[in-house]
Amino acid sequence: MNHFQGKAWAASRLAAVFLTILLLLSGCAAHGGFKTATAGNTPVTRAGQRHSFPPIVAIDIGGPASAAQSDLKVGFIFNGRVGDFGFTYAQNQGALALIRELGVDVLTREMVPPDEQSMDIMQELIDEGCTVIFSCSFGFMEFTYAMAERNPGVRFFHCSGYMTSDNMSAYFGRMYQMRYLTGIVAGLRTETNLIGYVAAHPIPEVRRGINAFALGVKSVNPDAAVNVIWTNSWLNTGLERDLALELVRIGCDVIAQHQDSLLPQIVAEEEGIWGIGYNSPMGFFSPNAYLTGAVWNWGPYMVGEVRKIIDGTWEASNYWGGLETGIVMLEELTENVAPGTQEAVDEAMRRIISGFDVFTGPIYDNMGGIRVPEGQIMPDSEKLSITWFVDNVTEVGAP
Repeated sequence: MNHFQGKAWAASRLAAVFLTILLLLSGCAAHGGFKTATAGNTPVTRAGQRHSFPPIVAIDIGGPASAAQSDLKVGFIFNGRVGDFGFTYAQNQGALALIRELGVDVLTREMVPPDEQSMDIMQELIDEGCTVIFSCSFGFMEFTYAMAERNPGVRFFHCSGYMTSDNMSAYFGRMYQMRYLTGIVAGLRTETNLIGYVAAHPIPEVRRGINAFALGVKSVNPDAAVNVIWTNSWLNTGLERDLALELVRIGCDVIAQHQDSLLPQIVAEEEGIWGIGYNSPMGFFSPNAYLTGAVWNWGPYMVGEVRKIIDGTWEASNYWGGLETGIVMLEELTENVAPGTQEAVDEAMRRIISGFDVFTGPIYDNMGGIRVPEGQIMPDSEKLSITWFVDNVTEVGAP
Protein backbone atom coordinates (compact mmCIF):
# COMPACT_ATOMS: atom_id res chain seq x y z
CA MET A 1 0.00 0.00 0.00
CA ASN A 2 1.32 3.43 -0.98
CA HIS A 3 2.09 5.83 1.87
CA PHE A 4 -0.73 8.22 1.01
CA GLN A 5 -3.38 5.58 0.24
CA GLY A 6 -4.39 5.17 3.85
CA LYS A 7 -7.98 6.29 3.41
CA ALA A 8 -8.94 3.28 1.33
CA TRP A 9 -7.32 1.02 3.87
CA ALA A 10 -9.00 2.90 6.71
CA ALA A 11 -12.46 2.20 5.38
CA SER A 12 -11.90 -1.53 5.62
CA ARG A 13 -10.63 -1.14 9.17
CA LEU A 14 -13.31 1.22 10.49
CA ALA A 15 -15.20 -1.42 12.42
CA ALA A 16 -12.04 -2.52 14.22
CA VAL A 17 -11.21 1.08 15.08
CA PHE A 18 -14.68 1.65 16.56
CA LEU A 19 -14.28 -1.49 18.65
CA THR A 20 -10.96 -0.22 19.94
CA ILE A 21 -12.49 3.11 20.94
CA LEU A 22 -15.34 1.39 22.74
CA LEU A 23 -12.86 -0.68 24.71
CA LEU A 24 -10.97 2.45 25.67
CA LEU A 25 -14.04 4.32 26.81
CA SER A 26 -15.62 1.42 28.67
CA GLY A 27 -12.48 0.25 30.44
CA CYS A 28 -13.29 -3.33 29.42
CA ALA A 29 -9.65 -3.91 28.59
CA ALA A 30 -8.48 -3.39 32.16
CA HIS A 31 -6.41 -6.04 33.92
CA GLY A 32 -5.40 -8.26 31.06
CA GLY A 33 -8.10 -7.82 28.42
CA PHE A 34 -5.44 -6.42 26.11
CA LYS A 35 -3.58 -9.11 24.20
CA THR A 36 0.14 -8.51 24.59
CA ALA A 37 1.91 -7.86 21.31
CA THR A 38 4.35 -10.59 20.34
CA ALA A 39 6.15 -11.57 17.17
CA GLY A 40 3.33 -14.00 16.50
CA ASN A 41 0.28 -11.79 16.84
CA THR A 42 1.41 -8.27 15.99
CA PRO A 43 -0.15 -7.00 12.74
CA VAL A 44 2.07 -6.84 9.68
CA THR A 45 3.66 -3.42 9.11
CA ARG A 46 3.99 -1.56 5.83
CA ALA A 47 7.39 -3.15 5.41
CA GLY A 48 5.69 -6.56 5.43
CA GLN A 49 7.26 -7.73 8.68
CA ARG A 50 5.87 -8.31 12.14
CA HIS A 51 7.10 -6.12 14.94
CA SER A 52 7.47 -7.31 18.51
CA PHE A 53 7.18 -4.59 21.13
CA PRO A 54 9.34 -4.70 24.27
CA PRO A 55 7.70 -4.93 27.71
CA ILE A 56 6.85 -1.64 29.39
CA VAL A 57 8.25 -2.69 32.75
CA ALA A 58 11.75 -4.03 33.25
CA ILE A 59 10.55 -6.13 36.19
CA ASP A 60 8.90 -9.40 35.21
CA ILE A 61 5.27 -9.26 36.35
CA GLY A 62 4.20 -12.46 34.60
CA GLY A 63 3.45 -15.76 36.24
CA PRO A 64 2.07 -16.41 39.73
CA ALA A 65 2.35 -13.70 42.36
CA SER A 66 5.06 -14.11 44.96
CA ALA A 67 4.20 -14.96 48.52
CA ALA A 68 3.30 -11.88 50.57
CA GLN A 69 6.36 -10.36 52.24
CA SER A 70 4.45 -7.61 53.99
CA ASP A 71 0.94 -6.77 55.16
CA LEU A 72 1.37 -3.34 53.58
CA LYS A 73 -1.55 -1.96 51.59
CA VAL A 74 -0.80 0.47 48.77
CA GLY A 75 -3.48 2.66 47.20
CA PHE A 76 -3.46 4.20 43.72
CA ILE A 77 -5.71 6.93 42.35
CA PHE A 78 -5.83 7.35 38.58
CA ASN A 79 -7.43 10.08 36.49
CA GLY A 80 -8.11 7.57 33.70
CA ARG A 81 -8.70 3.87 33.23
CA VAL A 82 -6.04 1.19 33.48
CA GLY A 83 -7.21 -0.09 30.10
CA ASP A 84 -6.49 3.17 28.24
CA PHE A 85 -3.14 1.87 26.88
CA GLY A 86 -1.75 5.28 27.79
CA PHE A 87 -0.60 7.07 30.93
CA THR A 88 -2.84 5.23 33.40
CA TYR A 89 -2.05 1.88 31.80
CA ALA A 90 1.67 2.55 32.25
CA GLN A 91 1.25 3.63 35.89
CA ASN A 92 -0.78 0.51 36.59
CA GLN A 93 2.12 -1.61 35.37
CA GLY A 94 4.02 -0.21 38.36
CA ALA A 95 1.18 -1.24 40.65
CA LEU A 96 1.29 -4.75 39.19
CA ALA A 97 5.05 -4.84 39.75
CA LEU A 98 4.48 -4.09 43.45
CA ILE A 99 2.16 -7.08 43.70
CA ARG A 100 4.57 -9.33 41.86
CA GLU A 101 7.83 -8.26 43.45
CA LEU A 102 6.82 -7.37 47.02
CA GLY A 103 3.59 -9.27 47.59
CA VAL A 104 1.80 -6.19 48.92
CA ASP A 105 -1.92 -5.57 48.58
CA VAL A 106 -2.79 -2.94 45.97
CA LEU A 107 -6.10 -1.05 45.87
CA THR A 108 -6.88 1.16 42.87
CA ARG A 109 -9.44 3.81 42.02
CA GLU A 110 -9.98 4.84 38.39
CA MET A 111 -11.48 7.97 36.82
CA VAL A 112 -10.77 10.11 39.89
CA PRO A 113 -11.46 13.81 39.20
CA PRO A 114 -8.57 16.24 39.87
CA ASP A 115 -10.49 18.20 42.49
CA GLU A 116 -11.50 17.95 46.13
CA GLN A 117 -13.25 14.65 45.45
CA SER A 118 -9.81 13.10 45.13
CA MET A 119 -9.25 13.79 48.82
CA ASP A 120 -12.38 11.81 49.72
CA ILE A 121 -11.17 8.91 47.60
CA MET A 122 -7.70 8.98 49.16
CA GLN A 123 -9.39 8.96 52.56
CA GLU A 124 -11.43 5.92 51.51
CA LEU A 125 -8.20 4.10 50.68
CA ILE A 126 -6.68 5.09 54.01
CA ASP A 127 -9.81 3.91 55.83
CA GLU A 128 -9.42 0.58 54.03
CA GLY A 129 -5.93 0.22 55.48
CA CYS A 130 -3.64 1.81 52.90
CA THR A 131 -0.56 3.36 54.47
CA VAL A 132 1.00 4.24 51.09
CA ILE A 133 -0.81 6.31 48.45
CA PHE A 134 0.27 6.99 44.85
CA SER A 135 -1.63 9.85 43.18
CA CYS A 136 -0.93 9.49 39.50
CA SER A 137 -1.76 12.78 37.80
CA PHE A 138 -0.51 16.36 37.95
CA GLY A 139 -3.97 17.64 38.92
CA PHE A 140 -3.89 15.74 42.23
CA MET A 141 -0.87 17.61 43.59
CA GLU A 142 -2.38 20.17 45.99
CA PHE A 143 -4.95 17.69 47.24
CA THR A 144 -2.29 15.06 47.87
CA TYR A 145 -0.24 17.61 49.80
CA ALA A 146 -3.27 18.47 51.95
CA MET A 147 -3.91 14.79 52.65
CA ALA A 148 -0.26 14.29 53.60
CA GLU A 149 -0.59 17.05 56.18
CA ARG A 150 -3.72 15.45 57.62
CA ASN A 151 -2.24 11.93 57.67
CA PRO A 152 1.37 12.08 58.93
CA GLY A 153 1.50 8.30 59.33
CA VAL A 154 0.78 7.68 55.63
CA ARG A 155 3.41 7.94 52.88
CA PHE A 156 2.29 9.73 49.74
CA PHE A 157 3.78 9.76 46.25
CA HIS A 158 2.64 12.29 43.67
CA CYS A 159 3.46 11.94 39.98
CA SER A 160 4.74 14.89 37.92
CA GLY A 161 4.37 17.65 40.51
CA TYR A 162 6.84 19.52 42.68
CA MET A 163 5.30 19.70 46.17
CA THR A 164 6.89 17.52 48.86
CA SER A 165 6.82 17.17 52.63
CA ASP A 166 8.23 14.84 55.27
CA ASN A 167 5.74 12.15 54.24
CA MET A 168 5.20 13.06 50.58
CA SER A 169 7.51 12.46 47.63
CA ALA A 170 7.19 13.77 44.09
CA TYR A 171 8.33 11.55 41.24
CA PHE A 172 8.80 11.90 37.52
CA GLY A 173 11.32 11.14 34.81
CA ARG A 174 13.29 13.19 32.31
CA MET A 175 10.95 12.27 29.51
CA TYR A 176 12.26 15.21 27.51
CA GLN A 177 15.30 13.06 26.70
CA MET A 178 13.04 10.54 24.97
CA ARG A 179 11.12 13.36 23.30
CA TYR A 180 14.39 14.55 21.75
CA LEU A 181 15.04 11.06 20.38
CA THR A 182 11.53 10.74 18.96
CA GLY A 183 12.01 14.17 17.38
CA ILE A 184 14.97 12.74 15.47
CA VAL A 185 12.73 9.92 14.24
CA ALA A 186 10.05 12.39 13.12
CA GLY A 187 12.49 14.80 11.50
CA LEU A 188 13.99 12.08 9.34
CA ARG A 189 10.60 10.60 8.40
CA THR A 190 8.61 13.70 7.37
CA GLU A 191 8.30 14.54 3.67
CA THR A 192 6.12 17.64 4.03
CA ASN A 193 8.32 19.14 6.78
CA LEU A 194 5.13 19.64 8.78
CA ILE A 195 4.96 17.59 11.98
CA GLY A 196 1.87 17.63 14.19
CA TYR A 197 1.72 17.41 17.96
CA VAL A 198 -1.56 16.86 19.84
CA ALA A 199 -0.85 18.38 23.27
CA ALA A 200 -2.78 18.36 26.55
CA HIS A 201 -2.33 21.40 28.82
CA PRO A 202 0.10 24.31 28.23
CA ILE A 203 2.01 23.64 31.46
CA PRO A 204 5.81 23.39 31.79
CA GLU A 205 5.81 19.58 31.62
CA VAL A 206 4.10 19.56 28.24
CA ARG A 207 6.00 22.57 26.85
CA ARG A 208 9.30 21.02 27.95
CA GLY A 209 8.52 17.84 26.05
CA ILE A 210 7.43 19.71 22.92
CA ASN A 211 10.58 21.82 22.95
CA ALA A 212 12.83 18.78 23.36
CA PHE A 213 10.97 17.03 20.55
CA ALA A 214 11.36 20.08 18.31
CA LEU A 215 15.08 20.31 19.11
CA GLY A 216 15.44 16.66 18.11
CA VAL A 217 13.62 17.39 14.84
CA LYS A 218 15.85 20.41 14.18
CA SER A 219 19.05 18.44 14.83
CA VAL A 220 18.40 16.32 11.73
CA ASN A 221 16.01 18.48 9.69
CA PRO A 222 16.28 22.26 10.22
CA ASP A 223 13.56 22.87 7.62
CA ALA A 224 10.83 21.02 9.52
CA ALA A 225 8.28 22.74 11.77
CA VAL A 226 6.37 21.30 14.73
CA ASN A 227 2.70 22.31 14.77
CA VAL A 228 1.15 22.13 18.24
CA ILE A 229 -2.59 21.94 18.82
CA TRP A 230 -4.09 22.02 22.33
CA THR A 231 -6.89 19.87 23.75
CA ASN A 232 -6.64 21.41 27.24
CA SER A 233 -7.41 17.95 28.56
CA TRP A 234 -5.35 14.91 29.51
CA LEU A 235 -7.99 12.59 28.12
CA ASN A 236 -10.69 13.53 25.62
CA THR A 237 -10.74 10.92 22.89
CA GLY A 238 -13.23 12.72 20.65
CA LEU A 239 -11.33 15.99 20.76
CA GLU A 240 -7.99 14.26 20.31
CA ARG A 241 -9.34 12.65 17.13
CA ASP A 242 -10.75 15.93 15.78
CA LEU A 243 -7.58 17.91 16.41
CA ALA A 244 -5.33 15.20 15.01
CA LEU A 245 -7.46 15.33 11.86
CA GLU A 246 -7.00 19.10 11.78
CA LEU A 247 -3.23 18.59 11.79
CA VAL A 248 -3.57 16.18 8.89
CA ARG A 249 -5.70 18.76 7.05
CA ILE A 250 -2.95 21.39 7.23
CA GLY A 251 -0.41 18.95 5.78
CA CYS A 252 1.27 17.25 8.74
CA ASP A 253 2.52 13.81 7.77
CA VAL A 254 3.77 12.79 11.24
CA ILE A 255 1.62 12.98 14.40
CA ALA A 256 3.17 12.98 17.88
CA GLN A 257 1.28 13.47 21.11
CA HIS A 258 1.14 14.29 24.80
CA GLN A 259 -2.26 12.73 25.56
CA ASP A 260 -3.38 9.87 27.73
CA SER A 261 -5.09 7.88 24.96
CA LEU A 262 -3.90 6.46 21.64
CA LEU A 263 -6.47 8.22 19.43
CA PRO A 264 -3.85 10.38 17.64
CA GLN A 265 -2.09 7.15 16.62
CA ILE A 266 -5.32 5.65 15.33
CA VAL A 267 -5.87 8.80 13.26
CA ALA A 268 -2.37 8.43 11.81
CA GLU A 269 -3.23 4.85 10.85
CA GLU A 270 -6.53 5.83 9.27
CA GLU A 271 -5.06 8.73 7.31
CA GLY A 272 -2.03 6.91 5.95
CA ILE A 273 0.58 9.09 7.69
CA TRP A 274 3.13 8.38 10.43
CA GLY A 275 2.71 8.29 14.22
CA ILE A 276 4.85 8.60 17.34
CA GLY A 277 3.26 7.39 20.58
CA TYR A 278 3.61 8.24 24.24
CA ASN A 279 3.21 6.59 27.65
CA SER A 280 3.10 2.93 26.60
CA PRO A 281 3.54 0.88 23.40
CA MET A 282 0.76 1.93 21.01
CA GLY A 283 1.87 0.43 17.71
CA PHE A 284 -0.32 -2.64 18.09
CA PHE A 285 -3.24 -0.42 17.05
CA SER A 286 -1.45 1.45 14.26
CA PRO A 287 1.07 -0.95 12.66
CA ASN A 288 1.20 0.84 9.28
CA ALA A 289 1.74 4.27 10.83
CA TYR A 290 3.77 3.65 13.95
CA LEU A 291 7.42 4.71 14.16
CA THR A 292 8.25 4.49 17.88
CA GLY A 293 7.14 5.87 21.23
CA ALA A 294 8.44 7.54 24.37
CA VAL A 295 7.32 5.21 27.16
CA TRP A 296 7.27 5.17 30.95
CA ASN A 297 8.77 2.39 33.06
CA TRP A 298 7.42 3.08 36.57
CA GLY A 299 7.86 -0.37 38.11
CA PRO A 300 11.48 -0.21 39.27
CA TYR A 301 10.99 3.19 40.96
CA MET A 302 7.78 2.14 42.73
CA VAL A 303 9.19 -1.19 43.86
CA GLY A 304 12.38 0.46 45.11
CA GLU A 305 10.53 3.11 47.13
CA VAL A 306 8.01 0.73 48.68
CA ARG A 307 10.80 -1.68 49.54
CA LYS A 308 12.47 1.16 51.49
CA ILE A 309 9.20 1.72 53.38
CA ILE A 310 9.07 -1.97 54.28
CA ASP A 311 12.73 -1.89 55.35
CA GLY A 312 12.29 1.30 57.38
CA THR A 313 14.80 3.31 55.34
CA TRP A 314 12.45 5.52 53.31
CA GLU A 315 12.80 9.29 53.16
CA ALA A 316 10.72 11.70 51.10
CA SER A 317 12.36 13.07 47.96
CA ASN A 318 11.74 14.82 44.67
CA TYR A 319 12.78 12.24 42.10
CA TRP A 320 13.55 13.17 38.48
CA GLY A 321 15.38 10.25 36.91
CA GLY A 322 16.74 10.14 33.39
CA LEU A 323 17.63 7.65 30.69
CA GLU A 324 20.32 6.10 32.87
CA THR A 325 17.75 5.05 35.50
CA GLY A 326 15.40 3.27 33.10
CA ILE A 327 12.30 5.20 34.20
CA VAL A 328 12.05 6.66 30.68
CA MET A 329 12.52 4.48 27.63
CA LEU A 330 12.50 4.73 23.87
CA GLU A 331 10.43 2.01 22.32
CA GLU A 332 12.09 -0.17 19.71
CA LEU A 333 11.96 1.47 16.29
CA THR A 334 9.63 -0.16 13.80
CA GLU A 335 10.37 -1.00 10.20
CA ASN A 336 8.41 2.13 9.24
CA VAL A 337 11.23 4.56 10.12
CA ALA A 338 13.32 6.27 7.45
CA PRO A 339 16.66 4.73 6.43
CA GLY A 340 19.47 5.77 8.76
CA THR A 341 17.15 6.52 11.68
CA GLN A 342 18.43 3.79 13.98
CA GLU A 343 22.01 4.99 13.56
CA ALA A 344 21.03 8.61 14.28
CA VAL A 345 19.05 7.63 17.38
CA ASP A 346 21.80 5.35 18.67
CA GLU A 347 24.36 8.15 18.35
CA ALA A 348 22.11 10.65 20.14
CA MET A 349 21.40 8.14 22.90
CA ARG A 350 25.13 7.55 23.39
CA ARG A 351 25.63 11.31 23.70
CA ILE A 352 22.87 11.64 26.31
CA ILE A 353 24.28 8.74 28.34
CA SER A 354 27.69 10.44 28.15
CA GLY A 355 26.27 13.64 29.64
CA PHE A 356 24.87 15.64 26.70
CA ASP A 357 21.91 17.81 27.74
CA VAL A 358 19.35 18.24 24.98
CA PHE A 359 18.77 21.83 26.16
CA THR A 360 22.28 22.99 25.28
CA GLY A 361 22.57 26.39 23.55
CA PRO A 362 22.29 28.16 21.34
CA ILE A 363 18.52 27.91 21.68
CA TYR A 364 16.19 30.60 20.32
CA ASP A 365 12.51 31.00 21.08
CA ASN A 366 9.86 31.33 18.39
CA MET A 367 9.78 35.10 18.84
CA GLY A 368 13.42 35.36 17.79
CA GLY A 369 14.99 35.83 21.22
CA ILE A 370 18.01 33.96 22.52
CA ARG A 371 17.05 31.81 25.49
CA VAL A 372 20.15 29.67 26.03
CA PRO A 373 23.49 31.08 24.84
CA GLU A 374 25.86 28.90 22.87
CA GLY A 375 27.63 26.31 24.98
CA GLN A 376 25.42 26.86 28.02
CA ILE A 377 22.88 24.41 29.43
CA MET A 378 19.40 25.34 30.53
CA PRO A 379 19.24 24.81 34.32
CA ASP A 380 16.74 22.34 35.73
CA SER A 381 14.87 25.18 37.42
CA GLU A 382 14.03 26.66 34.01
CA LYS A 383 13.24 23.28 32.48
CA LEU A 384 10.70 22.81 35.27
CA SER A 385 9.09 26.22 34.75
CA ILE A 386 9.40 26.77 31.00
CA THR A 387 6.69 28.95 29.42
CA TRP A 388 8.01 29.51 25.87
CA PHE A 389 8.61 27.52 22.68
CA VAL A 390 11.74 27.01 20.61
CA ASP A 391 11.97 28.59 17.17
CA ASN A 392 10.64 25.71 15.06
CA VAL A 393 7.36 25.39 17.01
CA THR A 394 4.07 26.93 15.91
CA GLU A 395 0.80 26.85 17.85
CA VAL A 396 -2.08 26.02 15.52
CA GLY A 397 -4.89 28.52 15.97
CA ALA A 398 -2.80 30.93 18.04
CA PRO A 399 -3.32 34.65 17.28
